Amino acid sequence: MLNNLVEKPQDKILALMDTYKADTRQSKIDLGVGVYKNASGATPIMLAVKAAEKLLWQNQETKSYVGLAGDPAFSNCMIDLVLNGVVSQDKLAAVATPGGTGAVRQALELIKMAGSDTTIWLSNPTWPNHLSIVKYLGMSLAEYRYFNSETGGVDFNGLLDDIKKIPAGDVVLLHGCCHNPTGANLTSEQEDQLIAVLSKNGVIPFVDIAYQGFGDGLENDARFTRKIASQMPECLIAASCSKNFGIYRERTGILIAVTTNTQQRALTQGNLAFLNRQNFSFPPDHGARLVTMILTDKALHKSWIQELEETRLSMINLRQQLANELRQKIGSDRFGFLASHRGMFSKLGISSDLVEKIRTDFGVYMVGDSRINIAGLNLETVPLLANAIAQIIK
Repeated sequence: MLNNLVEKPQDKILALMDTYKADTRQSKIDLGVGVYKNASGATPIMLAVKAAEKLLWQNQETKSYVGLAGDPAFSNCMIDLVLNGVVSQDKLAAVATPGGTGAVRQALELIKMAGSDTTIWLSNPTWPNHLSIVKYLGMSLAEYRYFNSETGGVDFNGLLDDIKKIPAGDVVLLHGCCHNPTGANLTSEQEDQLIAVLSKNGVIPFVDIAYQGFGDGLENDARFTRKIASQMPECLIAASCSKNFGIYRERTGILIAVTTNTQQRALTQGNLAFLNRQNFSFPPDHGARLVTMILTDKALHKSWIQELEETRLSMINLRQQLANELRQKIGSDRFGFLASHRGMFSKLGISSDLVEKIRTDFGVYMVGDSRINIAGLNLETVPLLANAIAQIIK
């Protein structure tokens, strides 16, 4: 049987990590993997998480299963964090999932169960795993324009033209904030125009919000998602706790469904629980328990907010520093957009050949489409990166 298997393409980001590890140059810079790193290059455990884990160790009395949907307290906390009451509770179904990726997978499974001929529309570009999972599930796939590599901003006219052509009943996957891989986000006015088209054409939004708190703050980062949830009759929301709580390996996420009424909510909740049962049975609880403790304890919540804000501002400062350095070295504002992007990622808009050259000549590792992880930089490596970019584009 196993001889019938065929090799699958290696994940490009994971392959890049392996190549980086094998590079013996001391000056090498890793801008590939999507993990936050502090100035010393470490991915620290947040103080609030440490404190919550200590309390959990002292007070937890069982490791028995939670329900198929996970702990209701976790769902309530996450619904409040993401939506903050813009949709009444009796219209919301939710299940805990193994990370934000698990939430994306379960959402696509739910869509497939509800309508096998539904097409999923993804931004061009998008997070590679979006494409991979949709293809693996054998679902119809299409793309809408998103990024203008010349300006480093959103190609909004192209985006809107493509969205207007999406048939009623199809699903459009949107990034809630901090677009991955480009870092370019819609303005509030553009969000309103997009939602108006989605509503008029009967298109169903599916929001992936993996970086709430990493862009313009917890509330502003949730703005687009809250608008969609409050103005559209139905939508799906996949949220991750990996980045904003720094609990990557705990695989903590949630899938939220906004429904039209209580009857549809009950039906959706049952189907979500069924999907959890088929895929992994009971969701992991450790990370979810920590998140619940942090969001419901005043002292832990205050500590988390403070550290999350420091993380956010550090990335904004690195962006500004890099934009300034590049302006000085190349004598133009070609990369000025880096300062206005938000989140961990930005797309430089250079060719794959130049990406390869910058890796070979300078030991700077970025994804082939020129996506860089801003959080992989520090005050010392920003000038090194700027110099490398300036050299290879001459």
